[in-house]
Amino acid sequence: MELLRLQKVKDGKYLKNYELTYLNKKGNEKVYEIVSRNEIPNVESIGNRVSGVSIVAYCGDRMLLLREFRMGVNHDVYNLCAGMIEEGESIEECIQRELYEETGLHVKKILQILKPSFAAVAFSDVKTQIAFVEVEGEFEDHTSENEKITARFYKKEEVLELLETEEFSSRAQIAAYFFAAGSNYIKKCCPDIDKS
Repeated sequence: MELLRLQKVKDGKYLKNYELTYLNKKGNEKVYEIVSRNEIPNVESIGNRVSGVSIVAYCGDRMLLLREFRMGVNHDVYNLCAGMIEEGESIEECIQRELYEETGLHVKKILQILKPSFAAVAFSDVKTQIAFVEVEGEFEDHTSENEKITARFYKKEEVLELLETEEFSSRAQIAAYFFAAGSNYIKKCCPDIDKS
């Protein structure tokens, strides 16, 4: 597979649409469509820029989950606190700002920030980072008039129930699953997994 060229076909306010022309494994030219949050000047620039962060937040033995309306699916889903990095902002500053804007909470401690990963490899070069943080404070609504977000802490038992009954973004579903059932469930289902 060889990517030959790209062409911007639409320049939206938040997303840019591109057509990528490539040679498939039989040597035939094919066209593939992607969207990006970034301006992509050439083939070598695809997927190079980190554009946002997703925040897995804990307060004691509880996990923060947002229930928010997402236009792309036209209903509420459970999600992580997340957002785009603003020009000149560090990842740490972005974490603090997004957490405060979406929940009113403050970062008590950043536990770990994972290296950048791709959010939707089937159709986008969007690259984000996942941050694990301890939070504190009281919930306050600082969201814009274009957002509908309800933030709450959940205990493991509550998260397990939500996983059975509610819809999630995939990143929130994975984080919630490992918070609530993670290593104990894996050990129960696959007892030989730790054996060498």
